[in-house]
Amino acid sequence: MHEETSLTVGRVNRVLTERVRPAIHSARMPLDIAVHALPGEPIAPADGLALTYEPFSAGSMWGPAWGTTWFRVRGEVPAEWAGKRVEAIIDLGFDINMPGFQCEALAYRPDGTPLKSINPRNQWVAIEAEPAGAVEFYLEGAANPVLLDYHPFLPTQDGGIQTSSPEPLYRVRHMDLAVFEQDVFDLSLDLEVLIELQAELPETAPRRMRILKALDDALDVLDLQRIVETAADARAQMADVLASPAEASAHRIAAIGHAHIDSAWLWPVRETIRKVARTTSSMTTLLDEQPEFKYGMSSAQQYAWIKEHRPEVWERVKAAVADGRFLPLGGMWVESDTVMPTGESLVRQFSHGQRFFEREFGIRSKGVWLPDSFGYSPALPQLMRRAGFEWFFTQKISWNQRNVFPHHSFLWEGIDGSRMFTHFPSMDTYNSQLSGMEVAKASRQFKENRVGTMSIAPVGWGDGGGGTTREMTGKAARLADLEGSAKVEWKHPDAFFDDAQAELTDPAVWVGELYLELHRGTLTSQHATKALHRWAEQALIEAELWAATAAVQTGAEYPHDEFDRLWQVVLLQEFHDILPGTSIAWVHREAVAMLTAVVTDAEALSDAARTALAGEGDELLRFTPTSVIAGAGRGRALGAELVPTESYVPLPAAVTELDDGFLLENGTVSVTVSAAGLITSAIDRETGRETIPAGRPANLFQLHQDFPNMWDAWDIDRYYRNRVEDLTAVSSTTASATDGVATVVVTREFSESTIEQTITLRPGSRTVLLRNDIDWHETEKLLKLAFPLDLFARETLAETQFGFQRRVTHVNTSWEAAKFETSMHRFVLAQEDDGFGAALVNDSIYGYDTSREVDGDDVTTTIRLSLLRAPRFPDPDTDHGSHVITVGLVIGADAATATTEGIGLNAPAKLVRGANEVEPLVSVSGDGMLVSSVKLADDRSGDVIVRVYEALGRRARGVLNVGFAHSSIREVSLLEDDLDDARTGDELVLKPFEVRTVRITRG
Repeated sequence: MHEETSLTVGRVNRVLTERVRPAIHSARMPLDIAVHALPGEPIAPADGLALTYEPFSAGSMWGPAWGTTWFRVRGEVPAEWAGKRVEAIIDLGFDINMPGFQCEALAYRPDGTPLKSINPRNQWVAIEAEPAGAVEFYLEGAANPVLLDYHPFLPTQDGGIQTSSPEPLYRVRHMDLAVFEQDVFDLSLDLEVLIELQAELPETAPRRMRILKALDDALDVLDLQRIVETAADARAQMADVLASPAEASAHRIAAIGHAHIDSAWLWPVRETIRKVARTTSSMTTLLDEQPEFKYGMSSAQQYAWIKEHRPEVWERVKAAVADGRFLPLGGMWVESDTVMPTGESLVRQFSHGQRFFEREFGIRSKGVWLPDSFGYSPALPQLMRRAGFEWFFTQKISWNQRNVFPHHSFLWEGIDGSRMFTHFPSMDTYNSQLSGMEVAKASRQFKENRVGTMSIAPVGWGDGGGGTTREMTGKAARLADLEGSAKVEWKHPDAFFDDAQAELTDPAVWVGELYLELHRGTLTSQHATKALHRWAEQALIEAELWAATAAVQTGAEYPHDEFDRLWQVVLLQEFHDILPGTSIAWVHREAVAMLTAVVTDAEALSDAARTALAGEGDELLRFTPTSVIAGAGRGRALGAELVPTESYVPLPAAVTELDDGFLLENGTVSVTVSAAGLITSAIDRETGRETIPAGRPANLFQLHQDFPNMWDAWDIDRYYRNRVEDLTAVSSTTASATDGVATVVVTREFSESTIEQTITLRPGSRTVLLRNDIDWHETEKLLKLAFPLDLFARETLAETQFGFQRRVTHVNTSWEAAKFETSMHRFVLAQEDDGFGAALVNDSIYGYDTSREVDGDDVTTTIRLSLLRAPRFPDPDTDHGSHVITVGLVIGADAATATTEGIGLNAPAKLVRGANEVEPLVSVSGDGMLVSSVKLADDRSGDVIVRVYEALGRRARGVLNVGFAHSSIREVSLLEDDLDDARTGDELVLKPFEVRTVRITRG
């Protein structure tokens, strides 16, 4: 930078910081403050206004962690301020660098009407009193502790209400009445926009030189002792450079007001409810003051919270939505994780989100708005299309550690071939401040510059930081048509996507998952939350099946409202900082409690329905809640059959003690377990194939040091592999065979933890079950369970929603090398080209890694399951305690076997006493077809909704068999809407991994 340029930049920055911004509020006078600190949880605003208040003075401390303090603020507007805009300026003790991650407040009129939020970057409240008139308002202050800034990533006990410090955290700096100087405010934005713009221009560019000259001229006119009086004259010196229009080829930025509010993270759900109320109060106020501004908010759950808990805010939001400027986005219940939830959960995210928006506002979202989830399942494109969405928006892939994603506007292709138009903002943020750097970056980085001209900018402070500010709207106005800059326009995302698709007539295609090369530990952290979530999902799917069957066959009432309530609890827990395990202890404690209650309530609904179906009697009935791959069935799928007293039993499993371990056999497989509890041999008896390589035992627990560079609960970094301890020491080993079931129990003690593993082989089964009862008390460790397999597997097949995704086992490119920890649902399968393989099934985990090694002519494919982690931030005691994790080694598996065994482990049949066998409401015939769910329609018409999918990745033809009187069978959308080109009748013709939703009208 030339010396002259450097001097101008330094001069402007100092004057702007030390003189102009402080002069935005000129005359000031302190307000009178009174206070009431609540001893416990927050209270309703009406109750807060009625509290008894004690005197309080600026400079005093307030607010222990998570505490709520109500402030009553009074004063009088001086008569000499007549004709001026008067504002209250409030500093609760803010750290200006971290809006949203510290104390916040919501201001109310004395009648309880919310005014706006108070945040570090938004400290003002407009005063409506006349000169010499009384001023009175109230502040509901939230003393949320700083967990991310003062001591980033260090363990803290402030993440739990029981363990946080009772000492006050914040010191009120001032609560003043002040005069707002519009000319000075405008001057500050003129200077800020120009000083940021020139920094992005070539060093000797004429445009940059003219901007610098105008800045110098402005400061020459500005009297630093008379800022208010000379601000307008200083602005006049910059008028010409600010009026110079943008080039015709300038990049176009579609700005949308935004405040990404995590539904729980470094604060509990109850605080998110208040963050949403504070933010939406400010945004509706800004909409009133800025006619061009548009604000978008996702997550039907957050709207529902406002409606329930802040009706006075809700009315303002509803009015702004009706006006077309407060925009419901995304069509989901929450901004969900998309990697770990089942396909049914993602369908319910869409259905509950869109139903809420339609019921409350008469609209539906056209696109899925999901800026901050930790990777995106390749099943999503099909699900979005079949739910009626037209576009997808995210940003998170810009966080990749290694590879730069090659597109910003493109078609994303999923596992079934469905494609969805997708956009990533090229400024790499969903919290834009419209800084010169961000605006220039958006233009410079846009990958489609040869064929496209536009990108999106979500603008505003998130997480309770206040959303979009008047400074941002002021910058947008100046950047609307400014030479040297991209053009900025407030625009509905729907309009942006319409325009972007129109100009990109042949967009690039990205095939497969959108894998985030970061935050890989989210597949494992907080196992209790993940396990209960999976069990809750399955319990609800089963309850819907049996309740629908009972409603059709016995006339029992179908509990629509209860299912809606329970699903919404589960959907909230799928938020992308809850299910991934990256929230404070308080959040996960509540998640475990809520999900446990869902499981209990859903099982009660199932029990009631099964009892109604079975009737009174003493016969033993087996209720099978899932369909199975054709030819691999185990009983009457989706119905109930009698269990004969002397039914056929396959060859019993036996256990034989060896010199150095045990041999488990059942006629289908033979499994050798060493004295150290390792599986040294696993033979498929039909083919004689050995699954375990010589000298490389499976079922090996491995303990790694796990201390990532930055995000503790989020990340697993590659170098964790450099240090590993094989846990081969055994405290005790016992073996037995009871009722044809062979069992070996192995106990291990290591470090601060113990594992009791029960190895089980059942009659006729090709799956060795490994139940792991783990008492885990490690620190910064990762527990893996390794299975070297005597297989030359070119890829793994890992279950995802409604199918599986293939991942190669080589690391030819940096893209494959980055996938050193990947996701699965109920199974992962390694298979040779001839079809022989081995699968690992599980009941509650999601992470695994794969490697392939060659030793001469021997090739070994190793799959390691990630069981538990022990990060210390944000929850210093992550996963400490007892866990039960069951996995299974399926010997001689293919995709059909792996799918069937995974389903069986997660959704076992239930035995019930009664009198009546139960015919299934529906069943499917056709190789590879499965029923995902059976329920009654959301519209409460009594129609039966059936979701089927092709599970093996190949074309399938079959029949939907309906077991009740019906008048029509027709295809509908995932949201149960009628389709113009609906397929009708019972014939099913499915493409690979296709999902089909069918509505059956009774009668």
